[in-house]
Amino acid sequence: MAGHSKWANIKHKKARTDASRGKIFTKFIREITVAARLGGPSEADNPRLRAIVSKALGANMTRDVVNRAISRGAGGDDDKKLDELTYEGYGVGGVAVLVETMTDNINRTVSEVRHGFSKNGGNLGTNGSVAYLFAKRGEIVFSAATHEDQLLEVALEAGADDVESDDDGFTVVTTPEAFGAVVDALEAAGLKPEQAEVTMQASTQADITVLEQAEKILKMIDMLEDLDDVQNVYTNANFSEAVMAALNA
Repeated sequence: MAGHSKWANIKHKKARTDASRGKIFTKFIREITVAARLGGPSEADNPRLRAIVSKALGANMTRDVVNRAISRGAGGDDDKKLDELTYEGYGVGGVAVLVETMTDNINRTVSEVRHGFSKNGGNLGTNGSVAYLFAKRGEIVFSAATHEDQLLEVALEAGADDVESDDDGFTVVTTPEAFGAVVDALEAAGLKPEQAEVTMQASTQADITVLEQAEKILKMIDMLEDLDDVQNVYTNANFSEAVMAALNA
């Protein structure tokens, strides 16, 4: 079992305490609609749709709202054509950053994303400059109180790739395609995750030991995530224990 990233814990905490619920729901609806349009309305047959629906329901979006978004996408009733684009760059301390967007105006989006980088000491890079550092995977997070042996047995039997652990708990790792089936198996066994999502995991980490750099990185992430066209922001930032303590103080 591999060690779990400290940055993931900050990301999870941040997601749970984000006050912009309306904006988050709007982004979920947009992604659900596009996923249903591209891959069909069946969650069982559309791993991308299943993953975003799971994330939306975990954020307390109602099933009725989810179903309406699926129907709109499957019916081809999108109000406008959205392009999916990923921007890559670096923040302070050499932190690699991936920004996933959905937009009906590419010029507007690239301008706003570039401003988010430059405003906080970063630089927007070229295609491929940092994408090779990240791989998509499913992450299903459980508290430290979870029964480890049962979690391992059920997860691996259901097709999970690994179960990572740290002091805060466990993370079941899957391929994007196996994510839905593994979540179903865990929940059927009475194992309720704290969070479940398909995300991007960095193969290497940029260690951040200076509080001012950490604050600037978080400010950049907040600024980028607040953009209407931005769906997700991923980094390989790994804050030291001293920085973590200062951030959480």
